[in-house]
Amino acid sequence: MTPPASPVLVTGATGNTGRAIVEVLARRGIPVRAMVRAEADRDRLPAGVAMAVADFDDPASIAAALRGAERAYLVTPSSERAEAQQRRFAGLAVQAGVGHLVVLSQLGADEQSPVRFLRYHAAVERHVRDLGIAHTFLRPNLFFQGLLAFAGTIAASGHLYAPIGDATVSAVDVRDIAAVAAAALTEAGHDGATYTLTGPAPVTHAEIAAALSAALGHEIIFADVPPDVFAQNLQGILPPWQIEGLLEDYAHYRRGEAAAVSPAVAEITGRPAIDVRQFARDYAGAFAR
Repeated sequence: MTPPASPVLVTGATGNTGRAIVEVLARRGIPVRAMVRAEADRDRLPAGVAMAVADFDDPASIAAALRGAERAYLVTPSSERAEAQQRRFAGLAVQAGVGHLVVLSQLGADEQSPVRFLRYHAAVERHVRDLGIAHTFLRPNLFFQGLLAFAGTIAASGHLYAPIGDATVSAVDVRDIAAVAAAALTEAGHDGATYTLTGPAPVTHAEIAAALSAALGHEIIFADVPPDVFAQNLQGILPPWQIEGLLEDYAHYRRGEAAAVSPAVAEITGRPAIDVRQFARDYAGAFAR
């Protein structure tokens, strides 16, 4: 497929997945418009990338960011308003004439799930389908890069804490999510698809700690902790609603509901998914003492 002549709008362009997608598209010479929350974010974007300053709670600014975009990638900051913001964005994308919407969802999205994040993602997916816009849903598992939020604690204590026991999770690298998203945004054959995105193998948190140990040259120990202790350690780092949602996520992982491996990354990108050892080597500096 010929790359789109009109810009691809990437929301969340300084976040985990959005930033990685902008970098992939920019390297390929694809016209990209990075949506950010403030003019000061320009310094966090690759040189030469067009920028649109917009707020998900300001429909006029979103409409302006979407103007002329042929395709768009949708992710919102984690908040209690995320579902409403994504539904509104999708409707505005239809009004703007966007031809294809790629939406970041989550593995196991289900409106009947006990996990609030999985319920809201499923509700957004249903809304997008009902709008009739061409779409692709990306359902990644736990991000390896999510560990970066705890890098300071891991570096200072030498421990990785989580209420997960020895359950395995087929965690995925954000760079693989970006590669699949870039394909869906620039190639034919992805309309109506839902892709479950995982790493190449399920891993325990003890195995993640071992991979970090090997990359750092000193021991990182995994410690299984009760959910209430995990929540206490997050006080002041995350808001209460997000801590509650994270506990639901980890209960989901502990039940073994996120261990299955999907071949989608390899099938779409033509290369194996990044494993935990590669992630640990590439990000060792973030976890160094």
